[in-house]
Amino acid sequence: MDIIIVGCGKVGIALAEVLSEEHNVTMIDKDENLINAAINDFDIMGIAGNCLQTNVLEEANVDKANLFIAVTTSDEVNILSCLIAKRMKARHCIARVRSPEFEKQLVFMREELGISMMVNPDYNAANEIAKVLRYPEAINIESFAKGRVDLAEIRITSGSILDNLALSHLSRRLRLDVLICAVQRGEELIIPNGNFILKAGDKIHMTASHSAMVKFFRSISAAYREKRVKSAVLIGGGRVAYHLAQQLIEMGVKVKIIEIDEKRCLELSQRLDKVNISCADGTDHDILEEERVYDADAVVTLTGIDEENILLSLLAKKNGVDKVVTKVNRMSLIQLSDTLSLDSIISPKSITVNQILQYVRAKQNSLGNNVTTLYRLVNDRLEAIEFIVRDEKDYVGVPLKKLKIRSGILIASIVRGNELIIPKGDDCLRVNDSVVVVTTNKGFHDLSNIFD
Repeated sequence: MDIIIVGCGKVGIALAEVLSEEHNVTMIDKDENLINAAINDFDIMGIAGNCLQTNVLEEANVDKANLFIAVTTSDEVNILSCLIAKRMKARHCIARVRSPEFEKQLVFMREELGISMMVNPDYNAANEIAKVLRYPEAINIESFAKGRVDLAEIRITSGSILDNLALSHLSRRLRLDVLICAVQRGEELIIPNGNFILKAGDKIHMTASHSAMVKFFRSISAAYREKRVKSAVLIGGGRVAYHLAQQLIEMGVKVKIIEIDEKRCLELSQRLDKVNISCADGTDHDILEEERVYDADAVVTLTGIDEENILLSLLAKKNGVDKVVTKVNRMSLIQLSDTLSLDSIISPKSITVNQILQYVRAKQNSLGNNVTTLYRLVNDRLEAIEFIVRDEKDYVGVPLKKLKIRSGILIASIVRGNELIIPKGDDCLRVNDSVVVVTTNKGFHDLSNIFD
């Protein structure tokens, strides 16, 4: 596919890095230095210029573009550049839009103005945080097959029902249809078999239906109901905090936001009448004690500085907060999460990139590619991929136990209509099945690639 990316910021560069591996990518940015750096780092074309000028878009061959992605720092520039690109025959356009002022106009922009997709990284980050707070024991949760399959990451604690449990005994012990498909033990990443024995300290990745996942958390923790988040403190009152507070109130959670900027506090208090807004410095330890932050069931650190969020999260954990969520954008700091034993890391940048990549893969499907969803986990060492079985292949209708699946690969779930199947040896793949595969390998573009 021919793809144009406007904006050489963090999201633009992350998209270029991934998309340039398979597609013809052209980047546009006013900053010539940023363009030159991108050209040197990736196999792309680069144009230094204003994306609102038609001659710049003509130079980028916008009329031949399968996809035009606008991710500059300005919502207005992103929207307007998409409208111009669409009029100049770009097939599909994606705009990153962050301002809450545009929320009520998203449907109009998509249906009337022809913008294919509007991405709001702050709203999406809030969704992910809310999802994690619904399952306090989870580190992270992803969804496949239009929400019918959950992929959860948890850490096994000492004394847990899972400690010293062989995977072959898991279903019988819990009486649930769940599958543990990857285990991180220290620096080692393992695709386990039935003989594998879980240990305290392991991080496990498991798949199940939404209802089975809820029952799983109840089974592994006798105090599940008591651990449900009933109160949360958000340190930092930016856009993510605004969207998250709305969702938590709907969940019945008591919310407090600590924000240092007086003008922003006034805006939040006008928009969020059920939220306690405290105008104070959330990085001041005395303020945190005065506001009784450590008495909350959950603390979410949402300041604009990654290092502050990490330090505040460590402080909250040290002072006994059960669930801590940290907003971090820099990949080098995200990779420190295991070293520092942080609970849950949320990256708006990564969420935005993944959402756009899923759209790109959906468009590839019409060209014969059958990857629907892809998540990179454990610092990109693990991939969870959703495939669609589109045609009759030699592996269709054959019991899984008779197929030779490559090492480092596990078929984690099969969705057939509204039915979720946790696969066993006698199960078979059928046309139109949605199949989730977990692997330590990379570069799979077709389900047939997983078989020898």
